[in-house]
Amino acid sequence: MSTALMTDHYELTMLRAALRSGAANRRVVFEVFTRSLPPGRRFGVFAGTGRLLDALAAFRFAPPELAALRAAGAVDDDTAAWLADYRFRGDIRAFAEGEPFFPGTPVLAVEGTFAESVLLETLVLSILNHDSAIAAAAARMVAAAGGRPCLEMGSRRTHEAAAVAAARAAYLAGFAASSNLEAARTYAVPSVGTSAHAFTLVHPTEAAAFAAQVAALGRDTTLLVDTYDVAEGIAAAVAAAGPELGAIRIDSGDLGGQATAARAQLDGLGATDTRIIVTGDLNEHVIARLAQAPVDGYGVGTSLVTGSGAPTAGFVYKLVEVDGVAVAKKSVGKTSRGGRKRVVRRHDPSGRAVADVVLPAYAAAAPAPAAAAVTAAAPAAGASSAATCAAALLPVAADSGLRPGGTRDRELLQPIVVGGEPVDADLVGPTGTRRAREHHGRAFAALPPTARDVRFGQPCLPVVHTTRV
Repeated sequence: MSTALMTDHYELTMLRAALRSGAANRRVVFEVFTRSLPPGRRFGVFAGTGRLLDALAAFRFAPPELAALRAAGAVDDDTAAWLADYRFRGDIRAFAEGEPFFPGTPVLAVEGTFAESVLLETLVLSILNHDSAIAAAAARMVAAAGGRPCLEMGSRRTHEAAAVAAARAAYLAGFAASSNLEAARTYAVPSVGTSAHAFTLVHPTEAAAFAAQVAALGRDTTLLVDTYDVAEGIAAAVAAAGPELGAIRIDSGDLGGQATAARAQLDGLGATDTRIIVTGDLNEHVIARLAQAPVDGYGVGTSLVTGSGAPTAGFVYKLVEVDGVAVAKKSVGKTSRGGRKRVVRRHDPSGRAVADVVLPAYAAAAPAPAAAAVTAAAPAAGASSAATCAAALLPVAADSGLRPGGTRDRELLQPIVVGGEPVDADLVGPTGTRRAREHHGRAFAALPPTARDVRFGQPCLPVVHTTRV
């Protein structure tokens, strides 16, 4: 199915006028960035490029799409003729999927003609804003869980297509599995599922329900024990499965207290290896408060698929260069920085990330000149001044990896599309999802320890902007 109409009318308005004015063929650069993180967040997580590349491949204006645009009055004959031959033939650079990001850093850059690039704004932003919001929330929950597995269970709390995207984003940010079977089929996200209270209620007794589930699924299944009374439910669960019972799930009440009591009861019944899974309106703050409770895993739904209070990453898509000349907005509160850029993450000798450096794209990996204008955005608590950061961070050496014993600078904006073609087929589908998960794990581990703190705080890395003069 074409994705060409997953866009806004005003992009066609601009295209139509640009074809008339001659601006359509000017070479431009658009950058995607956020001006701020949600209040109190220490980092974002870039996600969605695997889905974006799939959507870009289907961004074509066939006769049905052109007919719809004509019916809406969005195009004239000349614009329709131009769109009939449309395909994106430019270049895209982006952060690796799963990469933590900070305010003021371009996470994706689109380079091409104005006409071909301006049409992608809504497609790019709708995917990246959603997926990055979910991935950021998921990463915070995984951090709060401290090694205990988190399970995505939010499909029933969001749009059906968003549910699949959310499951993928949560998995690449560290969730262990999802309840969504389409995410399992499309992206190879491990799937899990037990039963709802309805399954217990449809049987004459709780014991009968548990016996039926164990008979069908085996002793390693997870039994939901809070339909009536938790203590009675646990007793019935162990009676049905024996001490080999895989897990129980508690979905209501004082989860910490219930888990403590459940652990004591299970151990007393000889079910010492039976795990305790808790669900029910969890978010990263509730998970953090359960750190000392004997919980073995968390099932998260509504809060995850709504970004835990931040349902969008806040990305914008702004023009920064026209025919090699930097351009920028000066609107109050919505300024932008002109010119195409590099983003380099600097690490200390131990491999710990210390700052992101935003440089003009033409800046070489060479010693900084004596005169450099420097500004810092979103400094971490206790960070040094912008000038001190710049002195420590420059010169910048380019490196695309985190190699032990090698250079500790990493270029974050890497080509993903060249001449309209993806540079790597493995950036999409199950392989791309797995690669994003692996990359996120490595990149997040390199952040300062403050990144794991889900309490209200400042971004855990400073962003240093340098301007050569």
